[in-house]
Amino acid sequence: MHIGVIGATGGIGSRVVTEALGRGHRVTALTRDASLISDKPGDVTGQGEIAWKSVDVLDADSIAAILPGLDLLISGFQPGNAAKDLAGAVHRSIAEPTLFSTAARALLTALESHPRTRLVVIGGVGSLEVEPGRVLADSDELLHATLDELGLPREYAAAVRGHRDALNVLRTSNRRWTYFSPAKEIFPGERTGRFRLGDDQLVVDAHGRSRISMEDAAVALVDEAELPRYVQRRFTIGY
Repeated sequence: MHIGVIGATGGIGSRVVTEALGRGHRVTALTRDASLISDKPGDVTGQGEIAWKSVDVLDADSIAAILPGLDLLISGFQPGNAAKDLAGAVHRSIAEPTLFSTAARALLTALESHPRTRLVVIGGVGSLEVEPGRVLADSDELLHATLDELGLPREYAAAVRGHRDALNVLRTSNRRWTYFSPAKEIFPGERTGRFRLGDDQLVVDAHGRSRISMEDAAVALVDEAELPRYVQRRFTIGY
């Protein structure tokens, strides 16, 4: 397959690049300014084929220009680069929470001229149900407790709801989209290939924790690329 990855230098995006290359796929790695990238994830795998390009995920024309030839576009867009500057990314996400839905609209507009290209958006956990009918982002109490647990400022609730709004934008579209909500705790770790998938409810372990490594999130994303199970649907993951 030929897979495009927006946010290819990010925490999850860089691991998706490596995972896809390791399976022999062709990857177009996309970032805001590819000319500035010196340490390019995936270059050392020696299996798949990789090319680097620049893209503005808020501009439908910029996205449309990179779509020809792609079977699938995975978007790991977030304001800033949390892998390199977490505080800066958090600050910008709080300041501009509408960027997530703006990016979703730009992606869908770009796909109008390439309807056969699939789209996978890496989003947030806040739109998941913590119990049937009860969405995390809809409860200040639950959301603030989660942010406290993760060590994030409570103001980040605006960004969590921005991710939820982006999912709602996708849900109005007839394009071939998939939305990925990672576990509540996501961290650099081990690629185990052993995890559980879910739909709209948080996946928790025997101790009530929702957690996944970025490496295993990448496995799940490339699995979905190879064998689509969640077209026009959301899925989530956890141990």
